[in-house]
Amino acid sequence: MTFIDEYRDPALIRGLLAAVAREAAGIGRSVTLMEVCGSHTYAIGRYGLKKLLPENIRLVSGPGCPVCVTSVADVDRALYLASRPGVTFSTFGDMMRVPGSGGRSLQKLRAEGADIRIISSAMQAADFALQVPERGIVLMGIGFETTAPTVASAVLGWQKKNLKNVCLYSVHKLVPPALKALVDDAGLRPELKIDGFICPGHVSTITGTAAYSVITEAGRAAAITGFEPSDILQGILMILKQIAEGRPGVEIQYSRGVSGNGNPRARQVMDSVFRTADAEWRGLGMIPGSGLALRDEYAVFDAGARFEIPPLKSTEPPGCRCGDILRGIREPAGCPLFKKACTPASPVGPCMVSSEGTCAAHFKYGE
Repeated sequence: MTFIDEYRDPALIRGLLAAVAREAAGIGRSVTLMEVCGSHTYAIGRYGLKKLLPENIRLVSGPGCPVCVTSVADVDRALYLASRPGVTFSTFGDMMRVPGSGGRSLQKLRAEGADIRIISSAMQAADFALQVPERGIVLMGIGFETTAPTVASAVLGWQKKNLKNVCLYSVHKLVPPALKALVDDAGLRPELKIDGFICPGHVSTITGTAAYSVITEAGRAAAITGFEPSDILQGILMILKQIAEGRPGVEIQYSRGVSGNGNPRARQVMDSVFRTADAEWRGLGMIPGSGLALRDEYAVFDAGARFEIPPLKSTEPPGCRCGDILRGIREPAGCPLFKKACTPASPVGPCMVSSEGTCAAHFKYGE
């Protein structure tokens, strides 16, 4: 048996399902749990976990996919930067197909002749800057606390190498402020009462447990889990026990990857380069202190200042319900475009673009 097979062992899965069923029966009411990680959304769909859980346990997806929560306005600004003469625009692959206003995307813009390059590491931007010194290199920094430290390290490298032709367009976002917005929203919407959160394993390797204090302060349960079926089921079991015993907290199921203190060095690098800023989330709107902008000492690398992005009129795709899906108040099947006008081959909204998007997972694996 391989390392991975241990976490997919049928006997282990059956045992966990039986334990979850017993705990759910003891609670005796409906329980809504939200996962806030795109990798969890994908895994839940891939392994059919919703169908295996007791009827009184409901799983809903939250804003866990960084591509999906990127606002139309942020996409439009990226398109503006990528279309500037003499600019080489670099970004991670998932962003290429995310539609902006009018259905435009970086992929379509590249097909029209723009120099847009897909990267696998933020460090590649420095390579481009050295290879084509006559061009302006723009790196689109996207992702949560998991990727922000790597982009911060890249910026430190630019400064050390005294690179003049590279800059950053940051749409990085922080998880804790979004969780607070979700908890507050659930308070305003009784039909969306979230009893517990399945917290992201990747993000938690950086943040540790402190990032989720807002959950326990609101009296909700939480568990940080890994991405195998047994990981998720064990995390659900932990949450149900917290609910049954009336002791909301943040437990770590994913102990092979996450410690309570996270990664202080990564956080220090991130905080040395970035400051918090207000950021717009698709579906959640403007959330104070939920984004990351460059500190003043690195302002020379700010793409928005260097290229003076003008005010742009941004519009959501007509009929798209990605915003509601990201807040957990609508399922993909409740969107009039799902599996009709909006498919993975021709996505209308970002939730259908990334493999970690809720709509993409539902399209591939169903409920």
